[in-house]
Amino acid sequence: MSGPCPATEADRATPPPRDTATDVVRWAAFSCLLVPVVLLGYGASLAGAAGTALGLAAVTGACRVLLRQSERGAARLAAEDRAPHRGRHHRTGTGSHRGGRHTGGDTPVG
Repeated sequence: MSGPCPATEADRATPPPRDTATDVVRWAAFSCLLVPVVLLGYGASLAGAAGTALGLAAVTGACRVLLRQSERGAARLAAEDRAPHRGRHHRTGTGSHRGGRHTGGDTPVG
């Protein structure tokens, strides 16, 4: 009879990260439905509750677009950080403009 199996690396792996932007949008959509119901419950007019729902839906949509844009930008930056350097001709940083002609500046061209 053997004892319990030791945990493998796959068992110890961290769970995949949650998509927090999706969670935020879900809660916002829930609020878009809940707030007008509460307003109606407290005696607000149907037109006022509908206007509030439309306003919340517009704000939620705009926030969703901004969150997705931010996620794409963060993913792009992370991909650039992981990208290997391309050798001595890869132009990044302060030393990338050595040599060659420089136009502009304070020297008159004539």
